[in-house]
Amino acid sequence: MIDQDEFFMQAALAEAKKAEMKLEVPIGAVIVKNNEIIATAHNLRETEQRSIAHAELLAIDEACRKLGTWRLSETTLYVTLEPCPMCAGAIVLSRVDRVVYGASDPKGGCAGTLMNLLNDDRFNHQAEVMGGVLESECSSLLSDFFRTLREKKKIQ
Repeated sequence: MIDQDEFFMQAALAEAKKAEMKLEVPIGAVIVKNNEIIATAHNLRETEQRSIAHAELLAIDEACRKLGTWRLSETTLYVTLEPCPMCAGAIVLSRVDRVVYGASDPKGGCAGTLMNLLNDDRFNHQAEVMGGVLESECSSLLSDFFRTLREKKKIQ
């Protein structure tokens, strides 16, 4: 039987695949409240040419609009790649209670890899963090995307 975190991470992976179809870095996010997905998003940085169009930020924005509040307490954010510093800051500021990610990010991860902004008690909010959910699927999606990108660049 599939557990709840894996179920919602599969929804985040489905979002990541939408990004991949648009030639975006395949990262997807969903926000869940009371066992219901209230927001979904995927990277749109290349499509929109906006540095802040990360999956997590877009999902947070959608959840805030849907709930009519900037406080996302009692929510869990599922994301296929460990949040960067910008996204980790938005998670703290929007009061997300829990973050579940798939693949660690050795170059920018701020949910435990390079640092953990989500658990820093100097902030007035901390989020519970769980990493490694469907890690191999999330990692494979990213590594296959970048491998294909490198191969295309060699051909050109």
